[in-house]
Amino acid sequence: MSEEFHKPVKVPGFVFEGMQGGVDPAVTSRVAHETAHALLARVRADPDGETVERLIAYTDQHGIDAIAELWSRALPRTLPGVLWRIYLLRLMIRQDPTSSSFYFQRGTEVIDSIDPVVAGASMPTGPDEITILADEILRGVYTGDFAVALERAAAFCRVSSAGCTSVADDSEPTEPERSTVLTTRASRLSHLATDLASGAKLWRSESLD
Repeated sequence: MSEEFHKPVKVPGFVFEGMQGGVDPAVTSRVAHETAHALLARVRADPDGETVERLIAYTDQHGIDAIAELWSRALPRTLPGVLWRIYLLRLMIRQDPTSSSFYFQRGTEVIDSIDPVVAGASMPTGPDEITILADEILRGVYTGDFAVALERAAAFCRVSSAGCTSVADDSEPTEPERSTVLTTRASRLSHLATDLASGAKLWRSESLD
């Protein structure tokens, strides 16, 4: 990754299809897979604390561009695909921790599953707690059980999706436009959860390419 400073780019969460280019798709795919495997293998083999923290904070300092160029067009249930989604999820949380924590907290109140426990956020969950969770999940990608990190991220998405759906239902009578936006967000979070959970299963079976 380049050491040159780039102004962080504000990219809304879940913008998966917006990155376009003229590079041969086969070359792009090969580079995405090679860089993802090489980076993960190198850091997990020698998880130096300073290196891990730089990777966690990379998009804060440099924006999402470099990672997007490498991984954004990878298929969802591949190693570069799930890494891209983990970084986008963290970006979404850090750009608006107040809303992210609100929807997650609402989700914990309405969801009937162990997902809040799996996600592992402190309760009650405010902006500080949700930001810490985002960093913990990404840190776990490089230093802990990779599948567990993906499962925590998937659980977070399911809880947040439930929260968005609940708020959307409440908003429908008086704020139909907000309700529509939140329903769309809930759907995207649900799809993201499915991709991340599938990635965790593939990793456990040593099939995550």
